[in-house]
Amino acid sequence: MNFSELNLVYSTDLGKIKKEKEKEVAPKSDGIVRLHRQSKGRKGKGVILIKGLQLDVADLKLLAKEIKKRCATGGAIKDFVIEIQGDDRELIQQLLEKKGYKVKFSGG
Repeated sequence: MNFSELNLVYSTDLGKIKKEKEKEVAPKSDGIVRLHRQSKGRKGKGVILIKGLQLDVADLKLLAKEIKKRCATGGAIKDFVIEIQGDDRELIQQLLEKKGYKVKFSGG
């Protein structure tokens, strides 16, 4: 009997049942990291979107932290896309190319 298919909260056999989380997988990419510049919907403040990284969530967080520290700006991760505040595309490109990624500019 598979308990994950049932909506049980407690079982007399196993005790409290915890649902297993599905591991999130990055969307498929062509191997090219794209740097998008975007200010739409952000009250004129520009951000750089880094798309196409085939990393899991933990590695993505480490990379985002390193980029934010190097650019001395803030940022966030949303749906496997790193958002970096400001317009430091050249600096981000150099950092990613040193790590072995093929980088292209797109979108503005």
